[in-house]
Amino acid sequence: MRHMAVATVLLSAPAIALAQWNLPPESQRCPSKWGAGDERGSGNHMKNPQNVLRAAKLIKTGEVIELGYVLGPGMPFFGPRILNMQPKRTFMNTGRNTRGSNEEMFTGEFGQIGTQFDGFAHQSHGDSHYNCFKTSEIATRNGFTKLGVQNAPTFFTRGVLIDVAGSKGVEMLGDTYEITPEDLQQALAKQGNMKLQPGDAVIINTGWGKLWAKDNARFVKSCPGVGVKAAEWLVKQDPMIVGSDNWPVGVRPNPDKELSGPDHQIFLVVNGIHLLENMKLDELAAKRVYEFAFMMQPLKIKGGSGSTVAPIAVR
Repeated sequence: MRHMAVATVLLSAPAIALAQWNLPPESQRCPSKWGAGDERGSGNHMKNPQNVLRAAKLIKTGEVIELGYVLGPGMPFFGPRILNMQPKRTFMNTGRNTRGSNEEMFTGEFGQIGTQFDGFAHQSHGDSHYNCFKTSEIATRNGFTKLGVQNAPTFFTRGVLIDVAGSKGVEMLGDTYEITPEDLQQALAKQGNMKLQPGDAVIINTGWGKLWAKDNARFVKSCPGVGVKAAEWLVKQDPMIVGSDNWPVGVRPNPDKELSGPDHQIFLVVNGIHLLENMKLDELAAKRVYEFAFMMQPLKIKGGSGSTVAPIAVR
């Protein structure tokens, strides 16, 4: 069991110079390194069978650890997002066995609630998305004609937990703590000098998940997360996906008050790297499972911006 200095200690944000970041022009980011017209982005890593075989070799005990929360009305919702479920009894079928049938109708933002996966239609720079697809050209009433989440693959790859909170000896980082490249590197060093590899699912533990369904107002008001420099460092590691136990992966609000969620643009718009938010990481961190086989299948929502998901770690 991990021993913390004080169970409820919060780490405050360090005094660091603001990263002067501006989104690069289309001439510098398009076409994507995956090719003009590509809609799959970092999901292209799944075309390399070595990523699957490498992950499979990490399974030693068969233990499965769930990384997703149960969908329900008591979870945090960002802004006006909702989840409503209306169960209904649909049939009492004929026959001597009196077979009853039940189902439910859902309403809500199923691409962006709960433990959620971000597709490339989710974010833009003005009118311009990943690989310079234009919102004005791809958005329709029935979904996005390009960059829909159905393009995302089934993910089966090496997962790496970077336990930033644990590396600092606290249960939870401060409310607006900006994670730096040095924080990530120090945590990896403390976890046995781990190295990230192209195609990894990189998962960051901030401890923020401890507030889930306990203090929802605080959970969505702000959060610790990666800053611009940490996001750019992660991009250089060529991950397949970047996830966290907070709601946007990046720090909120950004220390530079002139920037609104630049991490989302760095990952999704500029580099075509998928994001995974609101992950349940308490068990993974408590057991110090830093390397594992990561598995996830987003819902094939044609033209969707993302998907609620239930990822797992297997070791």
